Amino acid sequence: MSSTATERWNLKGDYFENCNCQVLCPCVVPGPPIEPTEGHCDVALAFHIDRGDYDGVALNGLNFVIAAHTPGVMGHGGWTTAFYVDQRADPAQREALGRILSGEIGGPMAAWMNLTSNLMPTRFVEIGFEAKGMERRVAIPGVMDFRIQGIRAGRGRRTPLRLTNTGHPVSATLALARGMDCTYTDHGMEWDNTGKNGHYASFQWAYP
Repeated sequence: MSSTATERWNLKGDYFENCNCQVLCPCVVPGPPIEPTEGHCDVALAFHIDRGDYDGVALNGLNFVIAAHTPGVMGHGGWTTAFYVDQRADPAQREALGRILSGEIGGPMAAWMNLTSNLMPTRFVEIGFEAKGMERRVAIPGVMDFRIQGIRAGRGRRTPLRLTNTGHPVSATLALARGMDCTYTDHGMEWDNTGKNGHYASFQWAYP
């Protein structure tokens, strides 16, 4: 799959994340850059593609995960970033997702990759993604098991608190959540974000 000036792609589906900040993560608060509540950030973002296409290559039903460590204020860079792509993807789909995640053809990942100093090798793995009610879970055997639960908007209510009009690169509206069981071990990094900040939302990315 060669690079051209007319490359077009779109992804639509469900996403969630969990980081090591206390609830609420300061990164979504407007204003000058703020340090993560623990001084650094350990975050994983999991995506399930309901419908997706890259120059005619269908990406429907695939999952991918982005894991990142930042040594301080996220906007200051110095990230270590790792990608995990669904092992069910065929060679054309793997190349398509690689192009999208690289940020070389635009979209949200372009800004993220500009902040990355240490890019780990992409791994093609089994990724289990579950979304049910206010719970989300992603599991990669031997690497991560993250489960978050939405924070209820009020006693007895079945909807989560939501942030709206955020500058978040995945979605402008985010449900607030808390990590229930959230562990990660890979690339020399080991996290336990249980009890820490989470978000989830539907997402829709497209370029151009």
